Amino acid sequence: LLLPRGTLPLNVFEPRYLAMVDAALAGARMIGIVQPAADGTVGLSAPDGTNLYRTGCAGRITGFQESEDRRYLIELRGICRFDVADELELRDGYRRIRPDFAPYRGDLAPEDDIAIERERLLSGLKGYFEQQNIGADWDSLVKTPDERLVTTLSMVCPFDPAEKQVLLEADDLAQRCKLLIGFVESALRADNDNGNTALN
Repeated sequence: LLLPRGTLPLNVFEPRYLAMVDAALAGARMIGIVQPAADGTVGLSAPDGTNLYRTGCAGRITGFQESEDRRYLIELRGICRFDVADELELRDGYRRIRPDFAPYRGDLAPEDDIAIERERLLSGLKGYFEQQNIGADWDSLVKTPDERLVTTLSMVCPFDPAEKQVLLEADDLAQRCKLLIGFVESALRADNDNGNTALN
């Protein structure tokens, strides 16, 4: 998952994606990230039969390194979400689309003035990180600004693709935070319910 102003490191090794990165580097250095659609979701059908969601996020390559074994280690910085307006012909094996950025122009401005339920989010995270065996520098996490906190957690927490897509399509930071809290608290409740069942 890539979100506006989020940072996503990628290890690129498939020939078609190496060609895609080459093309991006020769142009505006932009790549679109779209998730595989959940089972039963109507999306864009891929040549291999995989469905993709219709909403993704465009990122700009801000870091690039080539390894000795011809892999690319790149860093994408999320710029703006988009809807897939049209799919274009394949080029060198990778998919190309015409994006529609119009519904998401607000992504271009930081959301610094939007209030979130920060304390509730941080409270749930402690138990969630323990449940998922996620190590974190808690002092740094507590000091992280709201937007970066919500964006990073949405991208790195091990939610399923459908949940991550809901986070991507959230209207604003406050809604994304509420959804994030819901997913965290739901996972904790499910874990508690399983524990109670085992004891009974």
